[in-house]
Amino acid sequence: MEQGDGRAATGPPPLIGVCHANEARADRLGRALVSAGFRTVSLPPLTTGTRTWRDSCFDVLAFDPFGDSHEPAGLVGLARAIAARRPLLVLSDRDSRTDRMLALDAGADDAVGWADDPAEVVARIAGLLRRSRMAAGQLGDGELRIDLIDRRVERAGRLIRLPLREFDLLANLARAPDRPVSRSALLKAVWRIDFDPGTNRVEVHMSRLRAKVDHGFGWPMLATVKGRGYALRSRPDLLA
Repeated sequence: MEQGDGRAATGPPPLIGVCHANEARADRLGRALVSAGFRTVSLPPLTTGTRTWRDSCFDVLAFDPFGDSHEPAGLVGLARAIAARRPLLVLSDRDSRTDRMLALDAGADDAVGWADDPAEVVARIAGLLRRSRMAAGQLGDGELRIDLIDRRVERAGRLIRLPLREFDLLANLARAPDRPVSRSALLKAVWRIDFDPGTNRVEVHMSRLRAKVDHGFGWPMLATVKGRGYALRSRPDLLA
């Protein structure tokens, strides 16, 4: 599967997870997606295990459940559970109304039959992505994406696992990007405390959050603003 590595100024292009039993067709679709400005990740068959699927930070999942010996509706249901709120497009090598209806009934957001030309698949993926980004419950810009419903955080396409307090801390900073949020405001929003308990709980959790959100990336997003609190930077050239 060919992968695009170009990145827009506001962050990496959307990542499309592709699973198709026919390697040549998967490669053809991957090249078309890269030409359209997307990145791609090739996913193994679901029947070989779900870990790679669950750990992949794809934005849209394009999946053909009909080339496997297992029951297609069950595979679509499993893919739906893994994709969660991310769009799921089911592919079929046949222009079959029966295949499309089965996929939609099993939980797919869209379904399409395609032969040699992947142009319609690419267009449908772009449409699903536009609609998903209009949905409520998402924070972040550029490299950072925060899904408030699934409690999922990604930076530059990498999944970041956060416990409850750290997730809430990051989400509250993301609601006011590039602006400092005071320690007292964070205590109230994250810990529901209306007074300063005299502990260093905010500092400790910010340190842990920095280790996960900033470590290993090109620039630090989390900034301490002396005398004013903490801020989440949306770009490296913006100082809080």
